[in-house]
Amino acid sequence: MDLKLFGEVFVTLLVIVDPPGMVPVFLALTGTLPTRERTRAGTQAVLLALGVIVVFAVAGQTLLDYLHVQLPALQGAGGLLLVLVALQLLTGKTDEPSEQGGTTNVALVPIGTPLLAGPGAIVATMLFVQRADGATDYTVIGLAILGVMATVWLVLRFSGGLVKLLRPAGIEVLTRIAGLLLAAIAVQLIADAVAAFVELYAAAG
Repeated sequence: MDLKLFGEVFVTLLVIVDPPGMVPVFLALTGTLPTRERTRAGTQAVLLALGVIVVFAVAGQTLLDYLHVQLPALQGAGGLLLVLVALQLLTGKTDEPSEQGGTTNVALVPIGTPLLAGPGAIVATMLFVQRADGATDYTVIGLAILGVMATVWLVLRFSGGLVKLLRPAGIEVLTRIAGLLLAAIAVQLIADAVAAFVELYAAAG
């Protein structure tokens, strides 16, 4: 087993996904839920993110080529999606996820994707797979991805203790802060996508 490759993939994806940075957003979206529903939302988000990353690792480039979509477009789309969620958090007009369907929606979008399985994680995984040499490297990359997702799940699973500490007023403040952070992430994603397109077409021209 190539421990160097494992460490490289694990650390890279962990930094991109940023589990501690996910906690404010996760609590802002699920802070009013019962503990069981919050845990379920975290599990669904992690499973979706794992599925999306694995799909793009296996067939990402083929899928994008078939759809004639370039990576900067995927990045820009993720940014636009985060803008919508950020506006909801900043204005307080979030959909109340009191029913199971609402919980699932919150878990899938935006937590599962594009926050956990966002353009950064997808592109990094695709690059690692392209560099891989043989079944052993593929296995190491897969184990590293599983390790990152397990770490994320543990962080989200035990973030519920903050809910009791913050209480409703604290959750309200945290929601606004999370909205601001999401807006900044969204603007950065869109700016990076625009810059990538400009560089791409400048090189082509």
